[in-house]
Amino acid sequence: MGAKTWMLVQSEGSAKEVLLTKPELNRKESLKLAQSLFPDDDLEALEDGDLLFTSPPDEEILVGVFGGVNVLAAKEFGGDFPSKLSKNFISRTGFTTLHAMHSVVDWFAFTHWQDGKLIRSLSMSPDSGILEDIGGRMDFELPYWEGKHPAVEEGEEDEYPFIFHPLELGEEALSHFFGYQIEGTVDKCLIDPEEFPLLRFRRSKQAQRSQSKSWWQFWK
Repeated sequence: MGAKTWMLVQSEGSAKEVLLTKPELNRKESLKLAQSLFPDDDLEALEDGDLLFTSPPDEEILVGVFGGVNVLAAKEFGGDFPSKLSKNFISRTGFTTLHAMHSVVDWFAFTHWQDGKLIRSLSMSPDSGILEDIGGRMDFELPYWEGKHPAVEEGEEDEYPFIFHPLELGEEALSHFFGYQIEGTVDKCLIDPEEFPLLRFRRSKQAQRSQSKSWWQFWK
């Protein structure tokens, strides 16, 4: 399956700090959130998903409310230019963070808003280059841009268009913002994403037809 995400997290404070306390899923509030953010969709309840899998097919969404942290996964969060996300999904207070990656094409993107203001946006893949690089680089990014996690070790003949692999930065972003990872060397101090259930819904066919795919989504 590989590492794939297209998810959005809203929180008043640090989502990571809240999730590390292992709050329970609020099913009632999760349903209300899904209905409020996807008002044009008819939502049919399906078997629960979990935080490990936040790359649902186009006809599904995942939603979870955990003690002030809202987690959503839907096709809307997998665009090439994440800073252009509809304002309907961006909280006017607190933090909103979009995280998206796809291991098949080595693509990673994230965007971070505070109080509705764009702070940082990055989108990159070896085939398309850097699609977005907006705002100052965040502390967790710096070691990668400084060459401390090289994509190609010294002496190797292989070439790579970036000095690091986007997916490795993507895993670092998951750890930094949300306190978990999907692949690679996982820190035992982090949470287990499979322990966090998410409500899963099938979306109406009308909504599905109205959405276009990004170039990388044809690889799903």
